[in-house]
Amino acid sequence: MGIYLPIAEISVNIFVLLAMGAAVGFLSGMFGVGGGFLITPLLIFYNIPPAIAVATGANQVIASSFSGALSHVKRGTLDFKLGGVLLAGGIVGSTGGIFVFGFLRRLGQLDLFISLLYVVLLGTVGGLMLVESVNALRATRSGAAPVLKKSGQHNWIHRLPLKMRFRASKLFVSVIPVLGLGAGIGFLSSIMGVGGGFIMVPALIYLLKVPTNVVIGTSLFQIIFTSAYTTLVHATTNQTVDVMLAFLLMAGGVAGAQYGAKAGQRLRGEQLRALLALLVLAVAIRLAIDLFVTPPSLYSLSGVDPT
Repeated sequence: MGIYLPIAEISVNIFVLLAMGAAVGFLSGMFGVGGGFLITPLLIFYNIPPAIAVATGANQVIASSFSGALSHVKRGTLDFKLGGVLLAGGIVGSTGGIFVFGFLRRLGQLDLFISLLYVVLLGTVGGLMLVESVNALRATRSGAAPVLKKSGQHNWIHRLPLKMRFRASKLFVSVIPVLGLGAGIGFLSSIMGVGGGFIMVPALIYLLKVPTNVVIGTSLFQIIFTSAYTTLVHATTNQTVDVMLAFLLMAGGVAGAQYGAKAGQRLRGEQLRALLALLVLAVAIRLAIDLFVTPPSLYSLSGVDPT
């Protein structure tokens, strides 16, 4: 059954979009990630214009992040102060990213920039995750205990000035890296349509040494408001948010996430990370093929008004 997307200006199959949202929701529930870094490339593969895919894909993570953050509030594992500082940086980064988004769109280089950024970022993150998960699997098979980096260990970041105490995270650290991390995630959210949790979570754990039980909820808290702000500004500034597309993706995602969460409980942590790494690398390779392989036809004709 076909449906016309007014903002994307393209007719699509409604069941394909629902299945796409369900698949990303399943993977989100299974791996514990927002799914923004998957839905945007999938929309691009389905011939949705990249500008629309980025701006609309950000909606995919808001609902799931809100639901997850609520559960962490009830458990007392959300640091509102740390999340607020991350959010302040995220708003600044998102604002800058939206201006860059509009500038590249006017130059006609937005599609190329988004694809290159996805290839580099997903290829790097996926490669690092795959190496770490394979090493963990080998250690598990050999019977060796995995070496974990514990919170409380200090590095050069903890020697920076302008320190602030975050009691819920039992952290006393400079606000400079916190603001910088939030700004970086906000920039990526506005340019790539991702929540940024797959970058923020390991950064909070390994760079700032935030306790793992606090990281997830705090990351989700920041993602909710950064993604919502990004979506709102994209809609008002660039007019690139397709409400119908967002609704269909979210409807499929809600259903898929329930089954994904059940499937994820059957696998060990290192197995989940290895599968997620392979998935991330597969998306990066697919985008790289589109970028670097010569297409069958070097020229194409779009609809032109003869008058």
